[in-house]
Amino acid sequence: MSTATSDAEKGTRHHEDFASSSPTPVAPALPQYRQFANPTPLGLCSFALTTFVLSLVYGTSSSSTFLLPMNLLFLNSQLLAGLGEFFVGNTFGATAFSSYGAFWLSYAAILVPSFNVAAPYSAASSSPEEFKTAISFFLFGWFIFTFLMLLAMLKHSVAFVFLFTTLDMAFLTLALGEYFAKEALIKAGGVFGLLSAFSAWYCTLALILNKDNSFFTVSIVPFQKRDT
Repeated sequence: MSTATSDAEKGTRHHEDFASSSPTPVAPALPQYRQFANPTPLGLCSFALTTFVLSLVYGTSSSSTFLLPMNLLFLNSQLLAGLGEFFVGNTFGATAFSSYGAFWLSYAAILVPSFNVAAPYSAASSSPEEFKTAISFFLFGWFIFTFLMLLAMLKHSVAFVFLFTTLDMAFLTLALGEYFAKEALIKAGGVFGLLSAFSAWYCTLALILNKDNSFFTVSIVPFQKRDT
């Protein structure tokens, strides 16, 4: 009996020694994914520059033949920013940057003479007013789209609400100026566009400046306090 008990104890100690010497199971490491940079500042900078140039054209009644093709160089970065917003899951940014990038491409094609968009309206059967009316309808559509984007920003921040409000007013005044052939309204659209461009640059600074790379920071003045 004692021999059986001793053998059982030896078997128990042998099992404990084996268990203690066995490696502790380790959970497999989760894959590490590369983090994407924030594409919003790139989109805002591209938007600000294109809006700034075109607004100067309208605000000063300058020729767009030379300036607008230059803007095409910066449209690639705006469309790229829209694509980047898709990757980081920002639905609003992807919609806004991709849409406005497409707008600048189409609007540049309208105003650059080499595209000959206005050629059908210069025929004997058409009048110059029809071309301006067609442009005004195009701008009215973007006024509606920008208003929808503004509604999506009403709970975001003061800076972005100001950006989309001035941009919306720019589309409205430009559309009315083209429809009624009023130079004063077109220049007013240029002024609103300049305000929108500078507000976009301000929002860019607010997103890229931090305590690590700058001696100061700026705020977009959010309407809601973020959870800390």
